Amino acid sequence: QVQLVESGGGLVQAGGSLRLSCVTSEIIYFFNAVGWYRQAPGKQRDLVATVSNGGSRNYADSVKGRFTISTDVAKNTIYLQMDSLKPEDTAVYYCNARRVSPVINDYWGQGTQVTVSS
Repeated sequence: QVQLVESGGGLVQAGGSLRLSCVTSEIIYFFNAVGWYRQAPGKQRDLVATVSNGGSRNYADSVKGRFTISTDVAKNTIYLQMDSLKPEDTAVYYCNARRVSPVINDYWGQGTQVTVSS
């Protein structure tokens, strides 16, 4: 059973930084891609950042230049470094891991709240 556990959320002032961590029960290479999504009240869950096994990174336009996704294979951990935070970044952030074979499966963490005050 795949388990993803996030941590690192909290309250921060605009312009500040946070680093989110996601520890997975599986080695990172078990997944074809891992990443972060976020969901604000009344909004859909949107992609924030992903990184594939090949190292290809994808960021939402709204976070490019401010957020950085990385992994530590030895620690089975996915990170999201968030800098220059804005109030519109306020959301619940979810860790995601995707495996595409034999069928596409997405695994999700429980979410961690990030609140950015103005």
